Amino acid sequence: MSPTSLQTDEFTALSHILDNRWTCRQFKSDRVPRDTIEALLRLAQRTPSWCNTQPWQVVLTEDAGTDRFRKELLEHVAIAEPEPDFAFPAQYAGAYRDRRRACGLQLYDSVGIVKGDQAGTMRQAMRNFELFDAPHVAIVTTEADLGVYGAIDCGLYIGTFLLAAQSLGLGAAPQAALASYSPFLHTYFDLPENRRVVAAISFGYPDPDHPVNTFRTAREDLDQVATWHSD
Repeated sequence: MSPTSLQTDEFTALSHILDNRWTCRQFKSDRVPRDTIEALLRLAQRTPSWCNTQPWQVVLTEDAGTDRFRKELLEHVAIAEPEPDFAFPAQYAGAYRDRRRACGLQLYDSVGIVKGDQAGTMRQAMRNFELFDAPHVAIVTTEADLGVYGAIDCGLYIGTFLLAAQSLGLGAAPQAALASYSPFLHTYFDLPENRRVVAAISFGYPDPDHPVNTFRTAREDLDQVATWHSD
């Protein structure tokens, strides 16, 4: 992937984690030991942030706590309208639409959902709120006064969380879907008014045999995302 001179042990280890990380959409029921989760959180805590503000706070579920949350979340989603703390994208156009569509087609194809199957598409969308059967979920929030920069820092935290999970043999699924029902999350977890929900992460041990976990998304070549100015 890169010249041999760049392949230090650290480079090789990070490349391996990045190349092999993927979004898990079907988990085993086995709970993750608390010490493993704490190791994950300690790694994620090393995330850099604006002026070292570390604006993230995380609420985590386990055991019966996950089951109860999953049940009540599904009941709420069935009767409520989305109301996220942060506005969702106004539209997906151009390359963003194409990449999103390609990912969706891979997902639907993996579970046998054909074009036009609206019922199948809805069932798959609802899997978000079933947490893909994960034994744990993390709700990531930021400090309201820090605005967009707090949210950006939390995005970095989520990225580190995902890489840490991969390094520990865990699967993880970052989910904006849960953040679309932020008022419910505020009430359910008694989140203070000054907190804003950024996203959730379902995590646990992946089910490698489930077809939904078999596809991998592509990444653009550098010439599509990087512009050089040398003069």
